[in-house]
Amino acid sequence: MSPARTTLVACAVVSAGTLLLAGCSGTNDTSSASPDSINYALPANFTPNWILPIGTAAHLNTNNRSIADSLWERLVAYDGSTGKIAWNKKASIATAADFAADGKSVKFTLGNRSWSDGKPVTSRDVEFWFNLIKANKAEWAGYNPGKAPDNWTSFKTVDDRHFTITFDKAYNSQWMLANQFSEITPLPQHVWDKADASAKVSDADRTAAGAKKVWTYLNSAAKNISRYDKDTLWKTISGPYAVKSFSTSGKVVLAANKKYDGGEKANIATVNLLPFTTADAEKNALRSGSVDYGYIEATDLDQKDRFTAQGYTVKPWSGWAITYMPYNFNNPAMGAVFKQLYARQAVQRSIDQTSLAKVIFNGTAVPGYGPVPQAQASDFVSQVQKDNPYPFSTSEAKSLLTGHGWQEKGGVMVCTDPGTGDAQCGEGVAEGTKFEMQVLSQSGSAVTDNMMSSIQSSLEKTGIKFSIKTAPVNSVLSQTPQCTSGQPICKWQLSFFGTAGSWYFNAFPTGDSLFQTKGGSNFGNYSNPDVDKLITASTTSSSSQEVQDYSAALAKDLPVIWLPAPDYQISVVKNGLGGFSQDSLANFHPAQWKWTK
Repeated sequence: MSPARTTLVACAVVSAGTLLLAGCSGTNDTSSASPDSINYALPANFTPNWILPIGTAAHLNTNNRSIADSLWERLVAYDGSTGKIAWNKKASIATAADFAADGKSVKFTLGNRSWSDGKPVTSRDVEFWFNLIKANKAEWAGYNPGKAPDNWTSFKTVDDRHFTITFDKAYNSQWMLANQFSEITPLPQHVWDKADASAKVSDADRTAAGAKKVWTYLNSAAKNISRYDKDTLWKTISGPYAVKSFSTSGKVVLAANKKYDGGEKANIATVNLLPFTTADAEKNALRSGSVDYGYIEATDLDQKDRFTAQGYTVKPWSGWAITYMPYNFNNPAMGAVFKQLYARQAVQRSIDQTSLAKVIFNGTAVPGYGPVPQAQASDFVSQVQKDNPYPFSTSEAKSLLTGHGWQEKGGVMVCTDPGTGDAQCGEGVAEGTKFEMQVLSQSGSAVTDNMMSSIQSSLEKTGIKFSIKTAPVNSVLSQTPQCTSGQPICKWQLSFFGTAGSWYFNAFPTGDSLFQTKGGSNFGNYSNPDVDKLITASTTSSSSQEVQDYSAALAKDLPVIWLPAPDYQISVVKNGLGGFSQDSLANFHPAQWKWTK
C-alpha cells in the first residue's frame, strides 16, 4: 500500500457524515461551476495506474485506456460516443483504410497531423508501435496467438502519410479494422526510441533485440506513476489533453493540449478525474455538489428525485460487455474439478441470474448466458445463448454432482467415487476432495458485496462452499493472472473484477483475447481446440453465422461463470454538461464534454 493511498484511507476514516473522499485526496471540494473545468468521478477502486498506450495484463483498467487515448490518439478510434459503435474519424490519426480486393492487405492514409513538439506524425511512428509489438507480443495484453501481430506479415512504408500492412490470408475486414487496427496507437518514435533515459533516439526498434530494450525502458518508466507529470517521455503527445498531474492515490488532472491539431479539440480546459475507495464516498461527493459527472449504484435509484432536485440528470450508461467469474483451471486444489463440465454446469445452475438482475441490480442488468453481450440487440448472439442452456435449479445442480460420485457431508459435497467413468468424479479429482472454492472479488461496491453474498447462499443449497475475499480491482487483476499450477501465484481459484462489466469488447465481439487458448486476457487458462477453430472462423468469414456458432458453443461449455451484465454505471450528470453520448465500450472522452449553459 502506497503512502498516498494510506493517507487517503485515513482521511476517510476521520471524516464525518457528509464524507468527501475527493476532498481528502487534495481535490477542490466544491463543484467546478465553471466552463473551464469539470470534476469527473472515477469508479470506486478503479484507480488509474498506467499511462503507456500499450496494455499489459496487470493494467487492464478501462480508465487507463481512456486517459491514454486523450494523450495519444489511436490510428483507428472505434467508439460509441455518437450513440452507435463506429469509426470515429475525428479522434483518429488515420483518415482512410483501403483494403485490397483479395482481402490480404490494407493501405492506410494518415491525416496531416503533428506532435505537440511540432514534429509531424508519420508512418514511422506507426511502424515504431508495430516493431515494439512484434518483438514483445507475449507481454502485450492484446496478444492472442495467430492474431495480431502474428497474422501481419509485413509493414511497408509508402511515404510519410501512407503505409501498407499485409496479412497471411484474407480476413473479415470489419473484424480487422474494429478489433485489430483499433489497437494501434502511433507513438512518437523521435522521442521514445531509446533504451534508457540517457540514450540518444535511434532506430533501435528495427531489430528485435533493440525493440526489447525500448520496450523494457518504456514499461519501466510507466511504472513510475509519481513522475507522469514530470517525465519528458509523456510530454510529446498527439491527443487533445496532456497530463497536468497524476497522483499515486488515483487523482488525475488533464489540461487541454494547446498544440492539438486533430478533429476533437478540447472544449473544457481542465478535467479533474477523481478517485474514490467506495461508491458511498462518491455518492456523498455528489450530494455535496463537488462532482459534475458521477454515478450512483443501482440500489440508489430510489433516490433519483433527490439528485434531479439538485440540478443533475440521471442517465443509465449501457455497456457492450459481458460479466463473469473466471475459473482458474490450473489451480492445484480445484483445477481438476473445474475441468469437469458437469461441475461447471452444477455451479452455473446454482446462479439465479434473473433474481440477481431484478433484486441486486434493481432492474439495471440483463442476464448473460454466453460470450456475446445481450444488453443490446445484435446479429452476433446465438439462439442457444438467448435461451439459457442451464436454467437456475439448485436441485438439478445437486443431482449433477451426486450423479458423478459426490455425496453431501456436513453441508458440503465430497468426492466419494473417484475415477473417469460416466458416474464418477472425473480425471484428476481425488477421493475426499471437497467442493470448496474461493473468489477474490472487487471491493468498494455494495452491489458486488450483495451479489457475492447471494451467490454464496445459492451455492450452499447445492452443497458447494463459496468463500469471498475482497481487494481493489487493480489488486484483483494483479493477484489472479494466467499461471501454471506450480507457481505460487496460481493459488487463486475464482476472480471477479467487474460489477460494471467484466469485459468490454471492441465493436466485433470475438473471443480471441478471452477464450482462445493462451489468449492475452484468458486469465483462467481455458482451452478447447474446437472453440479455437470457431474463434478463428469468426475472424475470417464475413458472415455472422460463425460468431453465432461460437456464441452457442461457449454458452454450453461454460469457460467461466456467466453473470448478469449490468449497465456500466447509472450516471448522474450536472445539468448543462453535454455534447456527447455515453460510449457503450465504457470509455470516457473528455474532449467531447462541454458546458452548454
